[in-house]
Amino acid sequence: MGAESYLPGATTIGLKCKDGVILASEKRVSYGFTLVSKAGKKVFKINNRLGLACAGMIADMQAITRALAAEVNLYELENERIMPIKSAAKLLSVILFNRRYMPYLTETLIGGIDAEGPHLFVLDPIGSLIEDDYAVLGTGAKIAIGIIETEYQRGLAVKEGRELAIKAIKAAISRDAVSGDGIDILRITNEGATEESIPLISPI
Repeated sequence: MGAESYLPGATTIGLKCKDGVILASEKRVSYGFTLVSKAGKKVFKINNRLGLACAGMIADMQAITRALAAEVNLYELENERIMPIKSAAKLLSVILFNRRYMPYLTETLIGGIDAEGPHLFVLDPIGSLIEDDYAVLGTGAKIAIGIIETEYQRGLAVKEGRELAIKAIKAAISRDAVSGDGIDILRITNEGATEESIPLISPI
């Protein structure tokens, strides 16, 4: 049995909307054929303008979240101004690249809103950085991306983006055995960042 059989599953989604950003993921934590937890957290609020959503190893998600939060808070205290989302994304890219020989085993979405508007960036484990309107990561991505590409439109409102993310993750959960057990959503607008958790009844 190959090492890939033990990689954790996930379905993680990011959507850029006209008035903010949606970051969402399901809650199942599994390693290979073992269900470890039904209460995993893969979406993280950094501050009221910035958040992360990840697919991969839970410990590595938590490590990069702590590192980025510390750097962003330090920057804003020292400079007395808000860090732009693009700068935060580039900072995370550097953090990941500096670990390229022993990389964090996680794919990451970073999203938020600043004076230039909403932004969504996609990063791989060694820090490659791409800005996009939407992205889907994890083992359920092949299923969820079909829903997103069919229904996503530029100018989508955050409320509509939330419903689309839920629909796509539910579709992935129905076919991907290592995704499930609820949905965490982080909604970021000019009014701030709001976290939400939606329980789902799991067949397992």
